[in-house]
Amino acid sequence: MNETTEQAKGSLRAGRKVVLVTGASSGIGEAVAVRLVAEGHHVIAGARRLSRLRALAEHTARTAERSGGSLTPMSLDVTDRDQVVSFVRAGADRFGRVDVFVNNAGLMPLSRLDALLVDEWDRMINVNVRGLLHGIAAALPHFQRQGRGHFVTIASIGAHQVVPTSAVYSGTKYAAWAITEGLRQEADPSVRVTTVSPGVVTSELADSITDPGAAEAMRTYRAHAIEPEAIADAVMYALTQPDGVDVNEIVVRPARQRP
Repeated sequence: MNETTEQAKGSLRAGRKVVLVTGASSGIGEAVAVRLVAEGHHVIAGARRLSRLRALAEHTARTAERSGGSLTPMSLDVTDRDQVVSFVRAGADRFGRVDVFVNNAGLMPLSRLDALLVDEWDRMINVNVRGLLHGIAAALPHFQRQGRGHFVTIASIGAHQVVPTSAVYSGTKYAAWAITEGLRQEADPSVRVTTVSPGVVTSELADSITDPGAAEAMRTYRAHAIEPEAIADAVMYALTQPDGVDVNEIVVRPARQRP
């Protein structure tokens, strides 16, 4: 074991967590990672855009010096199971344990079903559902060995309601909600499980919409959005509860979002 790894393990002060965040290069994932570092936690930030993660590490470096936290960037495609396994192993090898896995990576290329954008449906299923399952499969054995751990799934208000153009997206997010709820019921009580369902949040999610009608509808729908930091606050609330308290579900949306 090298000196850097030993130093990393030695830096884990009481109350500090090792947190893995997927989709950390922008939006909610980035906001969660920044907040965790500011609170002194150690973040392994994963995403496909490694250059964005490296910039995020530089951006948070001064904050990390003050808080005692850290941010380690790592290239990650959640649709590749081997990469997700390596992602979790990297956190365990560097710090000796993994405390939290935040399943945040997601896509939202909305369209009507009759647009027949099947390739986009497949990509959503691969990232939003298979990616979530890959994270659970990689982290759960670590949590079981440790006798503790916390999964956080970033779902969506789309898990609770369907609107025209959201059929496939809402289906993937309902699947994310159902899988996470099933995990909660099956897991030992030492493994806590939280689903956070954001409403309209300022992010790059809508940039993936290629269907003109869906893109226009989304511009109206997103007229009143909250910042991703509001979702980071919700995640921190769940993570900072005392042992024995499991925050299972949080819905966070703009006050003006009706429904």
